[in-house]
Parts: sequence; structure tokens; C-alpha cells
Amino acid sequence: MFRNIIFHIDVNSAFLSWEAVYRLAHKGGQQDLREIASAVGGDMAMRHGIILAKSIPAKKYGIQTGETILEAQRKCPGLVLVPPNYSLYEKCSAAFMDILREYSDVVEQYSIDEAFVDMTASCHLFGGPEEVAEQIKDQIRGRLGFTVNVGVSTNKLLAKMASDFKKPDLVHTLYPEEIQEKMWPLPVSDLFFVGRATTKKLFSMGIRTIGELAAADPAWLKSILKKQGEVIWAFANGIDLSPVLGQPPANKGYGNSTTTPYDVTDVVTADKVLLSLAETVGSRLRADNVQITVVAVGIRYADLSYVSHQMALNTATNLTWEIYEAACKLFLELWDHRPIRHLGIHTGRVRQEDGFRQTELFEEVDFEKLKKMDKTVDILRKRYGMDSVMRAAFLKQPIDHMSGGIQAQRICAEKNGR
Repeated sequence: MFRNIIFHIDVNSAFLSWEAVYRLAHKGGQQDLREIASAVGGDMAMRHGIILAKSIPAKKYGIQTGETILEAQRKCPGLVLVPPNYSLYEKCSAAFMDILREYSDVVEQYSIDEAFVDMTASCHLFGGPEEVAEQIKDQIRGRLGFTVNVGVSTNKLLAKMASDFKKPDLVHTLYPEEIQEKMWPLPVSDLFFVGRATTKKLFSMGIRTIGELAAADPAWLKSILKKQGEVIWAFANGIDLSPVLGQPPANKGYGNSTTTPYDVTDVVTADKVLLSLAETVGSRLRADNVQITVVAVGIRYADLSYVSHQMALNTATNLTWEIYEAACKLFLELWDHRPIRHLGIHTGRVRQEDGFRQTELFEEVDFEKLKKMDKTVDILRKRYGMDSVMRAAFLKQPIDHMSGGIQAQRICAEKNGR
């Protein structure tokens, strides 16, 4: 009987593994971070003091991704901490994805360190499903030096669940006929899309395992959990109709935000943060050959309250300076002079860049010159790294010249806290 063949490939302790391989292969390191209690942690001085990735030995101390560095050090005083290197992680991720595309034209990058691969049309070229999964796993380890888990099934949900089984460097299957044996005995918290809050609700309803959730009345679940009740009941029964998307859907908006190194209380500092955010947003827009006509600014104050404001532009743009100027104007209209903890720039009304710009008769800004400058900077950063070119305003400053970036903490929160 014909059925789909879907793989989910997940890098084991991605950031830490990539750091370990880089230090061993390129910096002459003698100690493998993966074999000791170690972790990649954000900079506490920049208020990003959380664990982004941990080794298996560190996990034995109860250290969890997303907890603060101080909490982790209390559990393991000898914990070896290394700072994140986002440029390295992007390169490792790209190399990882390139290998996957050698096996299939339909690869969906789910996050920086995981992907779905539809092997339905190409698996027979390389062997049986489990055999091919082993090939991919071994090729990644042999060529790139880090390990992955591969989940094999007939849909994305089951493949992802399978890849989360015992780690590292393993292949697991979870076919529909294996659900009762392999998935239903697991705690309901292990099911994709079931986070901490939902787990508490399910516990209060007497549901503790995935099997108990699968056997529950879907109408009853929907009456209590709304739409999510329907979704998790389907997942518990192995039902997932979503296709592997070889081409990601077009973004409806682009944005970045950052927690500031200290409370911002003046316009000059706020403007620098906004410029750093405009740099990352603008570069992403240009990389995708799109422009926007709406810019929004969000402010989270020291008391964690949040406000935002947006404006429509007269002309579609992807120029860093134009996005920055709009953001500064919005900021002045929005800020009430309270201390600021977090700033963000978000954009909307995305459309393909057409190369045409409506000029005004008495225009004071040479937009063509700005366009050429942005393009040149993009090329240099792509070739020599994101830090190869920066504006002088960021020299000897605690503010990153390109804030937001990979947003590793958000990724970790989504993967681990959901």
C-alpha cells in the first residue's frame, strides 16, 4: 500500500554541538564540550542570561534550556559556559540543510536546527526509509562533525515525535501502526503543541498520558480547550494533514526586537537601539527581495507594560535608513519618558520589490545612493560575516550593531516551553 515517507531531522544540542565541533576542528581545542557538563549561555550583562543549549552531562544535573545562568550554576557549580556565536550557527545550519537537499527537493526548514524532508518521491533512489535515514544521519556526522536524530513516519507530526525519542545520533520510526505501543504510553506533556499550561489543564481533567488524550471525547475537549482541544486530540491519534513545504510561505511581515543592556531613559540611546533593529529588518527584507509600506515600533517598559504605534509610508521601501527614520518618528510620538526595557521594530504590507521608486520633485535624500550602500554592505556581511561592517555609532558601545538576529532565546522558548 502506498504511503508518504516523511523524515524529521533534529540536531542534537545544536548550539553546543556546533560550538564543540568548531573548537575542536578550527581552534585546536582538546576538550569536547559535548562530553563535559557545559552549556551555551547568553550574556548576563546584556540581560540575556539564559541557557540556550546544554550537553548531555549537564542535563544530568537537571539543567534546562531556557533557565537562567544563575539557576544552572547553582545546580552545577563547575558548569563550563561558552558565549553564543550566531554567525557560526547560521553557517552550520546552512551546511546541514544542504545535505538534506541532496536527498529530496522538498525540504522544509522548521527552525535553525531542524527540518522536515518529504522522501516519498525520492526514497527509493537511496534505499528503504530506515536505511536512508541512517545514511543521512551518518553523512551529517561524517561531513560536518555533529550528530542528529532522525524520525521516520508518514506525516510531520509523527516524524517529529519519533525524532524526540532517545538521543543522540539515532534513527527512530513511529508509523501509524506503532502509535499505540510507542506514543500512547508517553506523558501528555511530550505531545507536540501541549505546553505547560495545557498540561496542567489536562491533568485537572484526569488526562495524564497521550493514550488517555487520544481516547477522550473530542467534543468534550473542544468545549474546555476550544480549538486547541481538537488539534491535540488529532495529534494524539497521529492525525496530521499538513504538507512538507519545500518553499516557505511568504512573510506577511518582518520584524525584530531586543531587550536592552540596561534601562533606556534617553532618546539618543533609544535611537541607537532602533538603528540596530532597522539594520536587521532591512537586511532581511532585501535578502527576500521585498519591500514594506508599514512600520511599527513597540516599547516594553521596565514594569513590563507594552505599547506600540504604527504608520504607513508613502513609498514602499527596504532601505535601512528609511525604516530607521520612520521608527524614530514613531518612537517620539509613543514614548512617555518611562524607563525602557525592550524595543522592537515590525513591518507590514509586504510586496515584491519592483525596482521602481516614485520620486518627489524636491526630494532631499539620495535614495539611489542609499540603495547602493545597503547592497554593498549586504554583500560584505554575507561574504565576511555580520560583524565585518558596522556603523561608527556602535563602536565601543554595549548595543549590538545588529540587534535581534537569530533570536536564539525565542527559538529555545518555542522548542522547550512552547
